[in-house]
Amino acid sequence: MSNHRTHLTESGQKSPGSSQNLPESGQKAHEPGHQQLKPISGHRYRSSDIVLRKPPPTNFFIRCGAVFCIIFIILLILGGIITLVIYLVIKPKHPSFEISSATLNSLYIDSPQNLNSDFTFLANFSNPNRKIDIQYEYLSLDLYFGDTLIATQAINPFFQKRGVLSLASVQMISSEVYLSQSLAKELRNQIQNNRITYDIRGTFRTRAVFGISHFTYWLYGRCRIVLTGPPSGIIVARYCRTKQ
Repeated sequence: MSNHRTHLTESGQKSPGSSQNLPESGQKAHEPGHQQLKPISGHRYRSSDIVLRKPPPTNFFIRCGAVFCIIFIILLILGGIITLVIYLVIKPKHPSFEISSATLNSLYIDSPQNLNSDFTFLANFSNPNRKIDIQYEYLSLDLYFGDTLIATQAINPFFQKRGVLSLASVQMISSEVYLSQSLAKELRNQIQNNRITYDIRGTFRTRAVFGISHFTYWLYGRCRIVLTGPPSGIIVARYCRTKQ
């Protein structure tokens, strides 16, 4: 076999008969198909180019508002805890509503189906609590015959001490109240049988007071009473309940 040699000239060039190319001084040979990447010169930042900005001072009113909100939330939480402790320790009972006595003074039906009535009763409010007073802030009573509202009456607000029984005289007058044909027929039958059934529905907004603490809630009283006929109709049966 004949050996091929690469001859270099004095100027460092390859001889024309050389079969390989040598890389220049300071360079590395690259594989075929790969392209040599040249570094991109980056920008250098000087210390004088960087400016440090101080955050703007917080507004005085914003700070005051934040403090006020925190104090308000703390007071709200403390108030809720105190109310819960009082409720669990004292175990308050809601007042009760009943009808002590009643009189049906008049009751008749005009032509064709209009009801007229004069009805008075004694409302009984009792406070069963031993340590809690009750303030009645709103009291409204509705009188029903069947499912028809025939009269309504309000009671003046009042304050009730613990363990006290309070009475309120209420007069409810119905004038020309229209009844359906079936309801008018039912009323005529009750008058004939000397047994008239009325429903009384009460709505009360009450506030329980214990020292400097208090909490407000709604009560709903329901009474169904059966009376004899007028002019001196009296109670012969009744059923009352009060719920919160």
